[in-house]
Amino acid sequence: MFEDLSSKLSGALRKLTGKGVLSEDDVRTGLREIRRILLEADVSFDLTRQFLERVQEKAVGTELLKSVRPGQQLVKLVYDELVVMLGERQAPIAHASLPPTVILLVGLQGSGKTTTAAKLAHRLKLEQKAPFLIAADVYRPAAADQLATLADQVGVGIHREATTDVVALVRRGIAAAGHARARTAIVDTAGRLQIDDEMMAELRGLKEAVAPHEILLVADGMTGQDAVRTAQGFHEALGLTGVVLTKMDGDARGGAALSIYGVTRAPIKYVGVGERVEAIEPFHPERLAGRILQQGDILTLVEKAQATVDSEATEKLARKATTKRGLDLQDFLTAMRQMQKMGPLKSVLGMLPGVSPAMLKTANVDDKRLRHVEAIVLSMTPAERERPEILNGSRRSRIAKGSGRTVQEVNQLLSQFKQMQKLMKGGGKPGRKLPFRGGHGFPV
Repeated sequence: MFEDLSSKLSGALRKLTGKGVLSEDDVRTGLREIRRILLEADVSFDLTRQFLERVQEKAVGTELLKSVRPGQQLVKLVYDELVVMLGERQAPIAHASLPPTVILLVGLQGSGKTTTAAKLAHRLKLEQKAPFLIAADVYRPAAADQLATLADQVGVGIHREATTDVVALVRRGIAAAGHARARTAIVDTAGRLQIDDEMMAELRGLKEAVAPHEILLVADGMTGQDAVRTAQGFHEALGLTGVVLTKMDGDARGGAALSIYGVTRAPIKYVGVGERVEAIEPFHPERLAGRILQQGDILTLVEKAQATVDSEATEKLARKATTKRGLDLQDFLTAMRQMQKMGPLKSVLGMLPGVSPAMLKTANVDDKRLRHVEAIVLSMTPAERERPEILNGSRRSRIAKGSGRTVQEVNQLLSQFKQMQKLMKGGGKPGRKLPFRGGHGFPV
């Protein structure tokens, strides 16, 4: 997320933190570089100017702490102002005292509304908010079918009809949500290729008829200032209560996330970080600011682990790791699958403090390699997984053929696994790098 912006901004600040003393010229030059980086990231000109004015004002007026380098204090000021630019604090869904809470999803065609509706339903289901989906896109062919397929995947109820009366459809859908004892009703509305009067009139009529508790704009985070202009148009017509940014798992330039709140004052509530229904995260301004400045995001990583990792299986692995026998390849496979549940490995590692985009590129992190390792281990018999020392040349050849990998890859995996076993039994020296550093083995 924001790899290019993060790399450039951290690089500019690193030049300042490396100096023991900062002159006014140093600060001016550093802020000029930050200005260029933000504008290249498609942040609006006015917001960039206001951002730098606040940083410069605080940098000049702040009494320097003797225990902290001036450059580090400037980084703290930039971090604080990034948090302000992103919305200051998390803005959760405002749930109604009398359910169901009605959430209206609006946006342009292609922004990912239908998929976001399912992702949001999955998230709310985990939070025990009993979601229910309403297919109100009556214009796009197969839109209701797509939502029904996703609803089945998430395991939630859905209301759909063959009608063009959107208001009546949504009203009956909300009633159906009430009968199903749902606590939230998510309405997937129709989009257009661009904002037009007909679409806005329909949405305004829908808003007046059903009085939704939340009106969330689903905006494509890859479109930069186009997303900001779209947000402005919808906000002026409907009064948005929040925004969901999609496609944030790619290297979006960051302009949309850094500009939408400042322009509309509508908080970003969620971000989509992948294609799967689980790939949506609540938006925390302070955490994203930390990620952008490569300070990591341990809290989100912990929350992701708590939501996806089987704690009982993890405890079992931890207990077994301390035994004389230690972990075998079946345990290795279990641990690897637990990690895969947390999402793309690159995304998970990117939440660790100090891990820069450049480091991830040089580490050659590739989720396909995990699947290659999985194929190799699954091609072994239970006895071979338990006792890899019995794997002779003919067995290794059979495993390579069965997994579609090479004998060299099988040998490499077994060698790295053996190193890991030694390390876990105390054979490794403090500070020694772990094996499986993004090769064909288990990347750490």
